[in-house]
Amino acid sequence: MNEYQKKYKEQSIMQMSQGELLILTFDEAIKCLKQADLALGEKNYNKFDELLDKCNKIIHYLRKTLDMKQEISRDLMELYDFITFDIGLVKAGRERRQEELPKLADILNDLREGFYGASQKVTDVHMPEEAKVVG
Repeated sequence: MNEYQKKYKEQSIMQMSQGELLILTFDEAIKCLKQADLALGEKNYNKFDELLDKCNKIIHYLRKTLDMKQEISRDLMELYDFITFDIGLVKAGRERRQEELPKLADILNDLREGFYGASQKVTDVHMPEEAKVVG
């Protein structure tokens, strides 16, 4: 990637809303799990471990950013803990637990879709209505 492309990508990310950044974060975690599945199929264990570690860091970040004053945060915390635990089992068991990777990606995708839907509703609520001339 050349310097111009890097700057463009950086500027694009800086202009994203919080909802868009959250969706991008989920996309990256899902991508890591899918790539880890491929790396394991190719018996590229170093890449497999690296990708699962990256996914774990993303999940840890999501966990850290939860607002525990919100009721749903406790449920999300438990879900993130489960994902982290299961990633550890997959990492330890490799081929014996490979079938878990698509399931984890599905869980993250469901969360992504939920947050995406919620962000669309928030965006719709704050959309300006057509101005009407009164009087």
